[in-house]
Amino acid sequence: MDALHYTIESLLFVESKQLTLKRIAKVCGVSEQEAETAVRELQEEYDRRSGGITIVREGYHVQMMTAPSQAETVRAYVEDQQTGELTRPSLETLTIIAYRGPVAKSEIELIRGINCSLILRNLMIRGLIEEDGETDAGSPIYRVTLDFLRFLGVNKTSDLPEYAALNKNIHLQELLDSQKNPGNFFDNA
Repeated sequence: MDALHYTIESLLFVESKQLTLKRIAKVCGVSEQEAETAVRELQEEYDRRSGGITIVREGYHVQMMTAPSQAETVRAYVEDQQTGELTRPSLETLTIIAYRGPVAKSEIELIRGINCSLILRNLMIRGLIEEDGETDAGSPIYRVTLDFLRFLGVNKTSDLPEYAALNKNIHLQELLDSQKNPGNFFDNA
């Protein structure tokens, strides 16, 4: 495998949803044909090794998934994740979405300082958040679900405790703005 294969593999790993060949080509800076060839070769490599992960392609959509041979184990694990308590990182991410939402994945990761793909996937599986479009840069936007609000016994996110103060937090907004205009945050501090 070469650098293009590694890049595509990394993109598929961190993305919680399918990617189009067009998107892969754009991110990798190659033609759609080159992306398609690299995806096919990557699929063949994963099929040869018969591991726990596979790459699935349907038309122009590509996604990394668990292999069918692992379906029962993964199903049991996911079921346990859906019914168990939320972890601290999951609660932190859910709080950001509840108080800042709709909010882009890129902003969530900036606030938390880590990749949140798996956490977001788990919160979506539990039905607590949902995608609400994407930014111009292609970052998914998330919001809490009506089920989440129902579980908390509130009618809207603005009914959450201290919502106004946390939704418009000036320090957090300065951090997010500094990423749009690098150099400004520390210059103003």
